[in-house]
Amino acid sequence: MLFAMNNEVDRAGLFEFVRDRKQWILTTMKASGGMQMSPVTGAIGAGETLMIATYPERAKVLNIRRNADVSLCVLSDDFGGAWVQVDGQADIVDLPEAMEHLIDYYRSAAGEHPDWDDYRAAMERQEKCIIRIRVTGWGPVATGGFPSSKKAMFEKWQPGGELADDAKRSPQMFDD
Repeated sequence: MLFAMNNEVDRAGLFEFVRDRKQWILTTMKASGGMQMSPVTGAIGAGETLMIATYPERAKVLNIRRNADVSLCVLSDDFGGAWVQVDGQADIVDLPEAMEHLIDYYRSAAGEHPDWDDYRAAMERQEKCIIRIRVTGWGPVATGGFPSSKKAMFEKWQPGGELADDAKRSPQMFDD
C-alpha cells in the first residue's frame, strides 16, 4: 500500500500498515498525571490485538494497571518514514495465563521458534507478562516532509534550483 503525506485509513488499512512495523513508542499515564513513554517491540496478535511482551515490574505495566488508556506511535524502520498514532485500552496478562499470548506475540514478531519448550521455559524463568491493547482509535498514516503548500519553495532551494547558492549559506533554514 502506498501512503501519501497524511492518509486516512480504515481499520483494515491500519492493521496492514502496523503488521510489518515492530518499533513502537508506548505512552502510558504516570500516577502523577504525566506521560511515560517507552520504546517497545510490538506485534499484532489474534483478534487484531496489539501486543507487547515485558516484565511486570516495568513502569509501563504499573501505569496500565492503574489507567488502561494508552497511545502508541508506530514507526517505520527508517526514522523519516511513515508512522501512525494508535489509541487504545490496555490490559496486562500475567503468567501462567500469559503463556499462549507470549507464543502468539513471538510468532507475530519473529515467526516460528526452533524450540517452543525452550521458549516457554525462558518466559517462565524471566517471569514475563504481556500487554494487550484493544484499538479504540487512530490518526492518519503520516510521513512528514514538506506540506504541499511549501513544496515549490523547497524545490527552489534544491541543487539546480534558483536559490541553491543561497541554501549553502543558510543551513538552518528548514529547522522545525
